[in-house]
Amino acid sequence: MTDTRARTRPVARFASRHPTPALLAAALAPLLALAGCAAPGAEAPTPRAATEDAAQTRFMAALASHCGKAYAGRMVSSDAADADMAGRAMVVHFRECAADRMAIPFHVEGEDGTWDRSRTWLITRTASGLRLKHDHRHADGTHDAVTLYGGDTADGGTAAAQDFPVDQESIAMFRAGGLTASVTNVWRVEITLATYTYQLSRAGRLFRVEFDLTQPVTPPPAPWGW
Repeated sequence: MTDTRARTRPVARFASRHPTPALLAAALAPLLALAGCAAPGAEAPTPRAATEDAAQTRFMAALASHCGKAYAGRMVSSDAADADMAGRAMVVHFRECAADRMAIPFHVEGEDGTWDRSRTWLITRTASGLRLKHDHRHADGTHDAVTLYGGDTADGGTAAAQDFPVDQESIAMFRAGGLTASVTNVWRVEITLATYTYQLSRAGRLFRVEFDLTQPVTPPPAPWGW
């Protein structure tokens, strides 16, 4: 009797190395199904977006780490428009702190020894980044005619510095008040282990004050109206 098993083995080995179209389709079906699960709009945040959010979170945390403390500072720019502030004593106070909002009064001593407590910087988190507003008040607590102006971040910045270009609401306020030079303002806030810095800049204009974070001072009274 002829042994047919010896003849069929090579055929079986050949078939295992060269799958049929049906076998290929069965093998690829699970992979194709997985690929179809990535719906457009369901993607995870891009690495850049996550990095930006993390930088702003660390920035706010750095500010909040000084909650309740006050620090002395000075003007380090030399614009003629700010000559009345040259050499004046200044104090920044991290007065109200939360993960999504900081209220930071800026006190300036006047020529007669009294203190101007009209300015408070407000930094808050928004759905798209951070916002800086300037709360300006009179000694009786009422708001100044030009107040709560500022801008929103245009990018993630860094954990040490954030820029705030002027927003449209503030531009309209400046124009209504005849302050057209201010419609291109960019404000900058910086914080390191040693210094806190506030800066206003635009073409032909620079105002910059720095505060020494290594030496706390006695916290000042509340700013006007607070």
